[in-house]
Amino acid sequence: MHEHHPRTLACNVAALAEFGYLKDFPELLFRLLRGPDVRAVAKAGAEADKARRKAKGLASQREELRARLASRKLASELATVPAKATFDYFLSAALSKFGKGSKPVEVVPVQEPAEVQKPEAMEVDQKKKTAARRMSKKVRTVAKLAVQSLETYYGDRAYRFLFDAVADFFAALLTSDLQQLASGGKKRKIGLAAKWCPTPGSSFDRTTLLCEAIARRLFPRDSDPELTQLSEEHYAYRALHRLRREVLVPLRKVLELPEVYMSAQRWSELPYTRVASVAMRRYKSLFKKHDEERFDKYLEDVEAGKAKIAAGALLPHEIAAAAYRGQDDNVSELQWRRMVDDLRSKGSLHNCISVCDVSASMSGTPMEVCIALGVLTSELSEEPWAGKVITFSENPEIHLIKGKTLRQKMDFVRRMHWGGSTNFQGVFDQILRTAVEASLAPEKMIRTVFVYSDMEFNMASGSAYAAYYSRRESVPWETDYEVICKKFRDAGYGDVVPQIIFWNLRDSQSTPVTSTQPGVAMVSGFSKNFLKIFLKNDGVVNPEAIMMEAIAGEEYQKLAVYD
Repeated sequence: MHEHHPRTLACNVAALAEFGYLKDFPELLFRLLRGPDVRAVAKAGAEADKARRKAKGLASQREELRARLASRKLASELATVPAKATFDYFLSAALSKFGKGSKPVEVVPVQEPAEVQKPEAMEVDQKKKTAARRMSKKVRTVAKLAVQSLETYYGDRAYRFLFDAVADFFAALLTSDLQQLASGGKKRKIGLAAKWCPTPGSSFDRTTLLCEAIARRLFPRDSDPELTQLSEEHYAYRALHRLRREVLVPLRKVLELPEVYMSAQRWSELPYTRVASVAMRRYKSLFKKHDEERFDKYLEDVEAGKAKIAAGALLPHEIAAAAYRGQDDNVSELQWRRMVDDLRSKGSLHNCISVCDVSASMSGTPMEVCIALGVLTSELSEEPWAGKVITFSENPEIHLIKGKTLRQKMDFVRRMHWGGSTNFQGVFDQILRTAVEASLAPEKMIRTVFVYSDMEFNMASGSAYAAYYSRRESVPWETDYEVICKKFRDAGYGDVVPQIIFWNLRDSQSTPVTSTQPGVAMVSGFSKNFLKIFLKNDGVVNPEAIMMEAIAGEEYQKLAVYD
């Protein structure tokens, strides 16, 4: 959108934040400056480093390192601010002025100072020579990033418009939260702007200079007589100092972010009920290590229904990751239960069943997602299909998932029989045969069949197979779904032909049916939001319904096109 409709994106920042995340905007600015693949490159580098550490036998030190990094990340927020301005704090102000109406100035290459003062926040046991060398490298890096940011800001009108819109938006949110805090209002009305606003000196700030822009909006020169007497460099430093100490620190304290307690080693005070789902998954081992008794008591309270655990931001396969690896994990079990309860409270997918392709072609993430979604929909379905799943094979069968724990259920689905190819027709033949043998009433027939696969299906007839792969539309042929409809009509279930949802968990060129086929929805990728749509529509959907449901929310009505 930024490339083709930059004004529309910038003018809709506030509206987009209502159904997205505030952290998306700093991330967007970051990627516009560093490149769209910067995260993928960083992830690849991290994985390579991880492999090297493991090869050197350092894997056992990961937990200690992770704890130190988590504490160090936010340590600067609680540390005493130096009484004297340091070079990297007002570097951006020295390079250029961000005030309204100011013009870009000529950027002069940064000359390294003869002596570099060691920052107070650096490790006390670090040698002076190494500290000076690292600081010198840091200064050069900060200067390079600042120059790049300023050149883009003044040279790219679309980026400048978006940058100003994001800075204005964060400043407005922080101002509102401060007013709510000062008035003694309810804490739950304070938003998450302070959480997702970059911390001064962080990688986001060094790359985008966003913190200085926000600070200047919150503390303009004319807001305080003391600021009017300062030089540009010291004004920038004072504004950043006040942003941190007067805005971010008090608001983050009210939000009770776990990182604040962890960095201060205040484990016994950490409020577990306030820990977000992603943070709970990330830090659970540290909670267990540093505060085992309280953390175990919290999990017991959750299991007894006396407390709640967050799960909203996690996808099913993310919660089930530990179970997929063969681990019994209480946190995962409780988060899974919370997710199922939340989804069920929005409506139940009664008379539904999942078809899980666990063949070799599904290896990797698609397999993990397939099994997790298969178990999830089985727990959301009503009798007589509750707890049941079907797998693709030459002779598919309906299976009742066995096991009490999430790990046992995941393991059962993963170990179900599968053949070298998938017989798509056989799946629905099995459903129909079961209904006929049980003399099942039409109203109890399966209404929705969720198919989790990589979209590589065996066609039932040779003519259909040839027509499908040759794309010859002029040649008469029946798709799998049309054949299924005919079989159900012949068996007396013509009015209750199952609705089919093809969920493509891997990129594929195959298309079993056209996108306009009645009773068929084709979904690519995986998202819990799609499951919410299916829940709301009781599992009876079509491609148009999915699209309309996805964009019909009130928050979308606030969007407007400007270019």
